[in-house]
Amino acid sequence: MFGVFLAIVAGILISLQNVFNARVSERTGSWATTTLVLGLGLICSLPVFYSVEQRSLFQFGDINPIFLFGGVFGVGIVFFLMRGVTLIGPAYAISIALISQILIAFTINTRGWFGFESAELSWQKLLGIGLLIGGVLVYKLEKQPSEENHVTEQEQMRA
Repeated sequence: MFGVFLAIVAGILISLQNVFNARVSERTGSWATTTLVLGLGLICSLPVFYSVEQRSLFQFGDINPIFLFGGVFGVGIVFFLMRGVTLIGPAYAISIALISQILIAFTINTRGWFGFESAELSWQKLLGIGLLIGGVLVYKLEKQPSEENHVTEQEQMRA
């Protein structure tokens, strides 16, 4: 149950972070925002690491060195999702990101990649993924006001 709570908190933080990043990037630019966000994250996480872990930051043990590049993915996550939020809005961008996460996690889980035990493929799992994708498509089908109507409404409000 605690794992579910942690995942919910992570989802909330990811959504808030992307909305905040999109707003910051309007003033500073996308790469400056990415650098600031990850730099501040490093500054905030180092004291916590040294007070909690009680070991050297560079003790990796027998980990596969390729897994250390996960931090590079963080750069892509911040940059691409921030730009997506800016271009298509928070709900749609984060919904699409969520679906891609689920599809990749599902593939890793069923194939047993990266040292995880493989899980069985079932029709219930496929149905769940299909429902998620269908939900995002239904969300996107909502009629968006056209640019002309939007301008006309703004002009009417001024009058």
